[in-house]
Amino acid sequence: KQWYQRRVRGSRYRGEVGDIVVGRITEVQQKKWKVDCGSRLDCQLQLSSVYLPGNVLRRKNLNDELMMREYFSEGDLICAEVAEVGNLDGMLKIHMRTHEKYGKLPEGLLIKVPSVLIKRSKLHFHRLPCNATVILGSNGFVWVGPHFIPEQPIEAISMTLRETIARLGNVIRALAAYGVQLFDTIILTGYDISLKYKVKELLKPEVMEHIAQESYEHSQHQTL
Repeated sequence: KQWYQRRVRGSRYRGEVGDIVVGRITEVQQKKWKVDCGSRLDCQLQLSSVYLPGNVLRRKNLNDELMMREYFSEGDLICAEVAEVGNLDGMLKIHMRTHEKYGKLPEGLLIKVPSVLIKRSKLHFHRLPCNATVILGSNGFVWVGPHFIPEQPIEAISMTLRETIARLGNVIRALAAYGVQLFDTIILTGYDISLKYKVKELLKPEVMEHIAQESYEHSQHQTL
């Protein structure tokens, strides 16, 4: 297929049950958190729908309510799954039905892209060979950061890893700017192509187009 520039207009995310989403806590309320997931209304995360520290999913009590900000506070980035879509207002209710991949995200980089660019897949969590993890939220929120295990402490992020994370972030921005659908292999291709440039050079328009075009054409050859 011939390369073409396809500018994608952003639109509000409309979730479906089972979607994996990345979001930011905007408010702590009684027995629930409000979460910005890019939808028209903030998502709701009920206290009863999260695993507590220690990997426990149990009936929550008053003490748990008082500790809510210890679990998640305003500004925290989280990963969760859409459990319910409101019939009338379309409000999304999200939950964390397993501690193994859902929960609070460590320090990393958040990139927002049009949700239509996220290829629907069974896998949205990608541990890349360049020592970074990418989570492709169905809502268009993409998190890039270090490899991690939920609730386990992570080591201080080295300058080398910070540069890798920044490089991946700029590659994702370049692909999204030209309407290229995002999935793990095309991001890795773009990353490899980007290595001939310095990280700050990746935001130059001509470099962004080169990375997007080369990555797109490589992915098309792979599918032939």
